[in-house]
Order: sequence, then structure tokens, then C-alpha cells
Amino acid sequence: MKRFIQGVDREQLSLFPELLDDYITQDNPVRFLDAFVESLDLGELGFKKVVPCVTGRPAYHPSVLLKLYIYGYLNRIQSGRRLEWESQRNVELMWLLERLSPNFKTITDFRKNNGKAIGGVCREFVVLCKGWGLFSKAIAAIDGSKFKAVNNRDKNFTSAKMKLSLEYVENSIERYLRLLDDADCSECTVTEDKTERLQEKIAALKERQQHLRKIETQLMEAPDKQISLTDPDARSMRSRGTGIIGYNVQIAVDAGSHLIVAHKVINKGNDRNQLSTMAQRAREAMGIKDLTVVADRGYYKGEEILACEEAGITAALPKSLTSGNQAKGLFDRDRFIYLPEINEYRCPAGERLIWRFRTVEHGKTLDCYWSSACKNC
Repeated sequence: MKRFIQGVDREQLSLFPELLDDYITQDNPVRFLDAFVESLDLGELGFKKVVPCVTGRPAYHPSVLLKLYIYGYLNRIQSGRRLEWESQRNVELMWLLERLSPNFKTITDFRKNNGKAIGGVCREFVVLCKGWGLFSKAIAAIDGSKFKAVNNRDKNFTSAKMKLSLEYVENSIERYLRLLDDADCSECTVTEDKTERLQEKIAALKERQQHLRKIETQLMEAPDKQISLTDPDARSMRSRGTGIIGYNVQIAVDAGSHLIVAHKVINKGNDRNQLSTMAQRAREAMGIKDLTVVADRGYYKGEEILACEEAGITAALPKSLTSGNQAKGLFDRDRFIYLPEINEYRCPAGERLIWRFRTVEHGKTLDCYWSSACKNC
């Protein structure tokens, strides 16, 4: 391997060991992460075990686990096991944690036991950004994202799913009972093993039926007629044409710095009722009086837009598509262009829409149009 850049021999000893700090550049984000966490009063924020116990095995300081948690968030590492592996091989984490490597169970317990306090850290970060003047454009973008929960589909029940499950069990029981009746009436000899297997299947199905009946009772007591057994707060919702069991996370982002200024976790599948709430949260976090929020048409609702207007917030979002013409192979209403100079509309095919008839509905005079040449209008 001559005339190539050569590395250091793995068995070569160093007289003076290299500093770990030399591997981390001055503009590396982990340096800011370390300084930010060290500046927080974790006890005031509500983190547990800030004061160590007098007896027992020493524990990790919450700042160490918080740094690891934030680093995983910034680098899209969510699993506790993966964070444990990264702490053993990642030079940045070795520097950040001072070569500590917490167990994955310790990492996951830290998340579970300090959820509210971690939310307080998010607020402290927003306050820091506001103090630096990063929220100056007074424009925020609001959107939602679906996150999958740790809850299997078979452990989530709705009224429709419960009805189908009970029907399937009942039909299976009836089918096995018919097989037993046919075996009794048949002239051929049926082995005892087959009969016992059928009876075992029927007993298992009846036990399953009783279990579903108990879940159905809990389901009817739920306010939204839905229940998740593993994660009680998770709900079934539609995401990109498919259904998932999870959460709908609402996020407000500053248009200038692209930083998240407010967030909220809900278990409803749509964003229809979240515009005013997220807009007011964003304005409070950014400390701005006159705020403009933008969102997609999934947030369009008259009551929510009115609530923003009354709160002094300007909302800009497209109107929902309520026309069914596209499904029928026709042009949607918003694709027609009005020509005020000739008082006519022009369809997307370039054809004129002429007056067809005039009618009166609810005391209002309405002019209806008809295209004499275009078949898609």
C-alpha cells in the first residue's frame, strides 16, 4: 500500500495520550448542548434525583441523561438501546457524557419519570432563543404529524372493530359446532383426536369471546368509544391513506429561524380544531403581539379562524375542497376564472360559460352557468 495516506498502527503506543477534546471542533453543536444543560436549574424544573441519596449505589446525575436524551433527539436516535450503543462508540457522546455509558433501562426510565420536566427544558430553550432575538419575523407555520405508538393494532378497539371481532369469533364457533354435528351424524368413524381438537378450539374461542365482552364493556365507558390496551392514550387515526395507532403532534415553527416555538400532543386524527390554540401558544412563546400564522387546508374551520381574528392573530390558510366534481370527472369550482370586463367565467379548458337561467333560493337571486362547449364543466 505504498504512495497512499497511511494511518496509525493500531498497536502503536503513545507516550502522551491525546485529548478527547481535540476530536470535537469548536463549532460542534454538542458544545452548545453541554453549555445549555449546565446552565439549567434541574431541581427547579422538576427533575428527580437531583440530590443524591446518602446510601445505596450512586446514580447518574440527571444532567448526564438529559444531554444524552437531547443528543438523541437532534440526531434522530429514539431507541434507548441505540443510545446506549452510541455512547460506547460515538466520539461526540464520549466527550459529552465524559465517557459514561448508561444502561438502556436507565435511559428509558429517565424519559418516563421526567416527562413534565423535559417539557420545561423546551420552554427554557424557547426563552433563550427569544432573548437572542431569533423570533423577529412575527410569522409562524403550524402543522401536525402522526407518531406511531407502542401499541399493536390487535390491542386497539373501536366499536366497528369490536363488532367484527365478535362476529368472527361467533362464526368460528358455529363452524366448529357444525363440524362436530356432522361427525356425529356421519357413518364413517371419526377419530377421538379430531373430536378433542375441535372441542379445544371451541373452548379457546369461547374464552376469547368472554375476553372481548369484557373489553366491550370498557369500550362503551370510554368517551370516544375507543380503547387501547397497551398505551391507553394512543388512538387509531388515518395517516397518508393508512391507519396507525399513535398520536397527533401539533407543532408551531418560527418562519425565520425554523425553530419550534410551541408543541402539543393530541389523540385526535384531524387538525380541524387546533388552529387557534396553537396560534395563541406560538404568540405567547414568541412574545409577539401581532402574529401571522400559516397552515394547510386541514386546519380550515370558520370558528377557529374567527377565534384567531378575535385574539388579534392573522391566519392565512387555503379553503377546504368541498366540491365533489373532481370525483365525477368534472372541474372543481375554484378552477374557473372570472373575467369582470365581460362578466363571464372561463373554464380550465378555455371555453366560455354563458348564462343558463336565473333562480331564487332563500330570498336570494342566483345566476347559474352552463358551458355550451366543454363537457367537463
